[in-house]
Amino acid sequence: MGGSEPPARADQIHWNKVSEPQAPTIKELCRRHGFSEASYYLWRSKFGGMSVSDAKRLKELESENTRLKKMLAESMLEIEVTREALRKKW
Repeated sequence: MGGSEPPARADQIHWNKVSEPQAPTIKELCRRHGFSEASYYLWRSKFGGMSVSDAKRLKELESENTRLKKMLAESMLEIEVTREALRKKW
């Protein structure tokens, strides 16, 4: 996901809009909170029905998944280098 803003901000905008029918537009609320309208809609589609704690947990899991994939790729590369070295030795 491209933005560094927490999904809680998009959630705030959504609830402000729902709870106040006369509230400013989504565009205006996004401008006030400092992120693009496109980011709001991306967050809404990804985190729509989640609570803030669920969204944070999802982000933690995504980070852990990325870290584990990197570790796996490094291990696989190390194994391949070792295999190549052994092939040349024998």
